[in-house]
Amino acid sequence: MKKPLRSYIEPGSPREAIRRAQWRALGISDEDMQKPKIAVVNSSSELAICFSHLDGIAKVVKESIRAAGGLPFEVRTAAPSDFIIGAGSAGGYILASRDLIVNDMEIAIEGAQLDGMICLSSCDKTPPAHLMAAGRFNIPTILVICGYQPSGRYAGKHVDIEDLFLGTIQASLGKLTRADLRGMSDNAIKGPGVCAGMATANSMHVVCEALGMTLPGSAPVLANSPQMFAAARSSAERIVAMVNEDLRPRQILTPGAFRNAVAAVLAVSGSINCIKHLQATAVESGVDVDVFKMFNDLGDQVPVLSAVRPNGEDTIEAFEAAGGARALMKQLEPLLDTSALTVTGRTVALNLAGVTVANPEVIRPLNRAFSDKAPIVILHGSLAPESAIVKLGLRGLDRKAQFKGPAVVFDDGALAMQAIAAGALKRGDVLVVRGMGPKGGPGMAGPASSVVFALDSAGLQSDVAFVTDGQLSGLCNKGLTVAEVSPESAVGGPLSLVENGDLIEIDVDRRSLEILVPAEVLAARRARLGEPVLPQSSGYLSIYQRSVQPMSTGAVLVKRS
Repeated sequence: MKKPLRSYIEPGSPREAIRRAQWRALGISDEDMQKPKIAVVNSSSELAICFSHLDGIAKVVKESIRAAGGLPFEVRTAAPSDFIIGAGSAGGYILASRDLIVNDMEIAIEGAQLDGMICLSSCDKTPPAHLMAAGRFNIPTILVICGYQPSGRYAGKHVDIEDLFLGTIQASLGKLTRADLRGMSDNAIKGPGVCAGMATANSMHVVCEALGMTLPGSAPVLANSPQMFAAARSSAERIVAMVNEDLRPRQILTPGAFRNAVAAVLAVSGSINCIKHLQATAVESGVDVDVFKMFNDLGDQVPVLSAVRPNGEDTIEAFEAAGGARALMKQLEPLLDTSALTVTGRTVALNLAGVTVANPEVIRPLNRAFSDKAPIVILHGSLAPESAIVKLGLRGLDRKAQFKGPAVVFDDGALAMQAIAAGALKRGDVLVVRGMGPKGGPGMAGPASSVVFALDSAGLQSDVAFVTDGQLSGLCNKGLTVAEVSPESAVGGPLSLVENGDLIEIDVDRRSLEILVPAEVLAARRARLGEPVLPQSSGYLSIYQRSVQPMSTGAVLVKRS
C-alpha cells in the first residue's frame, strides 16, 4: 500500500474542511488537492540583481511541477545580497539572514505540512539556508542553481564585481579616481545572477552538487541561460518523483557526502564561508561530522584542480564550459565516497559514469594540479583554542606560511582602515581586529574584507599579517589572513586579551596560531577585564545575538542535544 502524503488530512474532518475552503477559494480543485504538494522556495527581490530573475524561474518550475503531477505552492523568503544588506548595522545582517531564511521556510513549509520543496538557490546565503532547512525538515528536497551574472569590460579590460570591490578600497586610498570607479561600477555587472568568480555563491553552488542535493551538471551555470532553465525543468519533474519515492535529505546528507563537498571546496580553492555553512548543515541534519577537522584531514590529500578568479586567471565561464562541478568530481573520483546517494536516486559513482572533462587545462587531473598544498587550513593554538581559518589559495604566489610579529590591535574595523590609510602599520606587524564575531558584531559585522583589500591596496599584503574574529567575503584571497578566530573576543576568547606589542605567531604548516605571552600575564588581564559584556543590539540582531551558537556549530541558532 502506498504511503499517504504528509499533507494528507482526513476528508471531512474540521481541519481538512478549513484548508479546503482556503484552497478552493484559490482555484485549486479537489483533484489537485490529492497531489504531492511542493513548496517552490523563492527569494525574489527587486533590491538586488542576484535575485531579480527568480520569478521567471519560479514560473517555469511551477509549470513543470504541474505537468509532472504535483501541486506547487510558491513560498517567499528574505533575499539577502551582501552588497545591498551590508549597508546596515555594519554588515551584521549578512550572516544573520541565513538563519532567518531557514526559520522563515519552517513556518510556511512545516506549518502547512507540505510534501517536498524545490529551492531556487542564488546569492551567498540562500544555498546554505536551503541545505540547512532540508536537513532540519527532512522532506524530499532538491536545489536549483540559479546562476552567475555576466560581467563586462571597462577601459579595454575585463571588469567584474571582484575588480570593483578592490577598486572601492583603492579609491578610498586615493589610488583610483572616482571617475574610473564609476566607470567600473557601470560595467561590472551585465545581467542577473550571483558574483562571477569562485566566491561564496559559486563555491556553495559547487558544494550543493558535491553533496548530491542538485541534479548533476547544475553548477555553475550562467543565469537565465538555456542550460539553467533545462536544469530547473528537470529538477521540477524530479522533486515530484522524489516525493513519490520518499527520498529524503538525511538519506543523502551522510558523512560521505560531506567529505565529498569538502574535497570539492578544496579542489576549487573555494570560499572559507563554505566551512561554517557545511557545519551548520551537518548540525541541522543531525550528522555527527566535524567539518573543520575534515578540511585539515583532506587538505593533505586533495590538490587544487582549478584556478578560477580570484584564485587564478580562469573565468567562471571557462569552468562551466570545462564541465563544472560534475567534471571536477570526475577528476576527484578516486578520492570521493562514490557510494553516496544523490537526489537522482543514484550514487555518485553512477552519476559520474561516462563523464568526461571538456578542458583538462581548466579542470586539471590529480597528477597535474595547480597546487598540491592545502588552500584552506584550520589553525588551533593559544589564540584559537577552538579554531581559526586561513586561506592561502594557490601557494607559491608570494604567500607566507609563517609569520611572527607584534600585534597592532583595533576594536573597530573602521579605525583599522584609517590606520592603514595613514601609514601607521609597518612591515612585520600583525594587525588584529576584533569584535566582529557572531555575537560581537553581532552577526559577524564589520569590514573585515575591506581591511584585507586595504592592506593589499597599500602594498602591505605580504608584509603585514591580519588576524580577526570576523568573516571574509569569498572574494578575499590576498595576503596572510586568519579569520573567524574562535572563541570570539566578545565572549572572552583569547583574542580579547591581546594588547599592542604582544608577539603573535602564525604557522600554517604546523596549523598553529599562538600568542607568545606568559599564561600568568593573560590571566591577570582576564581578571582585570572581568566578565565579557556583549555590545548592545536591537531588533532581529538582538535575537540573533542571544541565540547564535559557537562557530564549531557553524553559528547555527538551533541548539542540538
